[in-house]
Amino acid sequence: MDHKNKSSRAPLYEALLAYRDSKQRSFHVPGHKNGQAYRHLLEQAEAGQSPAKDIVNEEQQHGVIQSDAGGNVNRRIEQFSSVEKHGADMGSGERCGDEGVPSEVGLVPDRSFLEMMEMDVTEITGTDDLHHPEGVIQEAQELAADCFGAEESFFLVGGSTAGNLSLLLTVCDEPNSIVLVQRNVHKSVIHGLMLAGARAVFLEPWVDPASGLAVMPSVETVQAAVQAYPEAKGVLVTLPNYYGMGADLTPITEVCHVAGMPLLVDEAHGAHYGQHPELPVSALSCGADGVVQSTHKMLTAFTMGAMLHIQGTRLNRSLLRQRLAMVQSSSPSYPVMASLDLARRLLHLQGANTFTAGLAAVNAFKRGLAELPRFQLLQPAQPLQPETPAGIAKPAGMSVSAAQQTREGLTAAAMHSAAGYTAQDPFKAVIYDGAGVLSGYGLQQQLEACGCVPEMSDERYVVLLFSLGSTVQDAQHLLQALHHISSADGHEQVQSNAEPSQQIAKGSAHYISTWNNLQENTCHSEPISFTLQPIVETDTINVPIVESAGCRSAEIVVPYPPGIPLVYPGERLSPSMVTRIQLLRDEGAKFHGVSDASLQVLKVMKD
Repeated sequence: MDHKNKSSRAPLYEALLAYRDSKQRSFHVPGHKNGQAYRHLLEQAEAGQSPAKDIVNEEQQHGVIQSDAGGNVNRRIEQFSSVEKHGADMGSGERCGDEGVPSEVGLVPDRSFLEMMEMDVTEITGTDDLHHPEGVIQEAQELAADCFGAEESFFLVGGSTAGNLSLLLTVCDEPNSIVLVQRNVHKSVIHGLMLAGARAVFLEPWVDPASGLAVMPSVETVQAAVQAYPEAKGVLVTLPNYYGMGADLTPITEVCHVAGMPLLVDEAHGAHYGQHPELPVSALSCGADGVVQSTHKMLTAFTMGAMLHIQGTRLNRSLLRQRLAMVQSSSPSYPVMASLDLARRLLHLQGANTFTAGLAAVNAFKRGLAELPRFQLLQPAQPLQPETPAGIAKPAGMSVSAAQQTREGLTAAAMHSAAGYTAQDPFKAVIYDGAGVLSGYGLQQQLEACGCVPEMSDERYVVLLFSLGSTVQDAQHLLQALHHISSADGHEQVQSNAEPSQQIAKGSAHYISTWNNLQENTCHSEPISFTLQPIVETDTINVPIVESAGCRSAEIVVPYPPGIPLVYPGERLSPSMVTRIQLLRDEGAKFHGVSDASLQVLKVMKD
């Protein structure tokens, strides 16, 4: 079978279809028996109806009237207000009898859900075993490796969390292993450090001066940490960040590899990177050794569907397989794995064209946004031309040498002085209110009232996540919502002679973001021990936050959202840490992990 025909297959998905069509009697788990547990209820319910109707008919959806691209936003707002007024039961999908007791028809899931149950299988003949793949799962993972440019790929059914845990448990192969870790990481990385009993040296991320947002550590920071801790087992960074911001990883990869360390990358939001000329380069193409991607975030897999990609000889793959078996369920979801197989096949067959419609939606939004001067778009000051994936033509008007020169222009020596933010994911449209009237939180609330649900927001910015599934109609509805918000606030015409980046920079010195958890005047921390052993209460004392500088924290301080720790248990509090905690507290930020939610006092170690 040639490469094209092989790529067109989705072996795991096809195996599930074959199982469904075989109509075999199930004498194995799961207990719903291909949906039969509900099907007899369906038959009883339909027998009592004249004429027979589907389980969940359209009238139950009357609380949410779909709006087309040019639909009336005001009507959408009325719909949302109606849901708030009458409660969530309007679209609950459950019908009650005369006495309020759910009827049989209300106990049965929607037909589409029942159909999914027919493919919800386990490890039986023909469906392979995720933890010892020899058949369709092995073939599906090999096709994924070919598609994403890895030497070996692993399906993850526990999201990128499972990938981060397994990578850290692999490189930390002895107690008290030191790992160099970007400070603003996902909590799964911290959990991995705890499970491994590792010591983390936290690397301070580079902060974009225009936006005030943290990106990733500079190559100088990584170099300094590598030199200070040559015994470190590896380096772990996150790219892109939640805002789609990043830079070329190649210089950092080179520093790691010269030191004999693997580079691990949490690329959860970058599964699509390197697959289109307009997208940033992938971490694998920059030489990273282990890369975790949430295929469900920016591609088409079901939620929790992710992949771990490996290349090179710096990771012990036999140990990695063992760690994956430890952190992943022994009963993985086959529908989730099949969705990974299908997401790969779509990309394999359509290539860059997979993103044509989604990029058209983004471009339509950006064109429309330019006509709404109140709302500004976050963009890098010095964009770096992405590397074109193999097999895809270079963008018109740009030679191969020009693209190479653009990439090579960001050398290790120049990265810090130039910019650590040179690439922006076009599918992450980060906007803010240039008039300064609405915070990011406020703008998100108003967008949701208009039927547009953003990915996230902070004190200033709102992140609007587009993807290959977005449409121009989506963009038009979003623009209509922004126009409505601007008009309602009386700021439809906002004039400014300053450039957008200058407008941002003016306020960046006072910008307090829970997403920027970093320390000033230092590039990396001392090693901080992580363990599953709880801190003994009698070894701690509460001190006023204003007096806590110099103490070792006995609790984790996590501004939320997004849940990125600012201080870790056992970490010594610097004056700048204390100042930042006070600023966030006074701005009304919420904190997780602390015993005093008001953060007037902090629990610290007695020593």
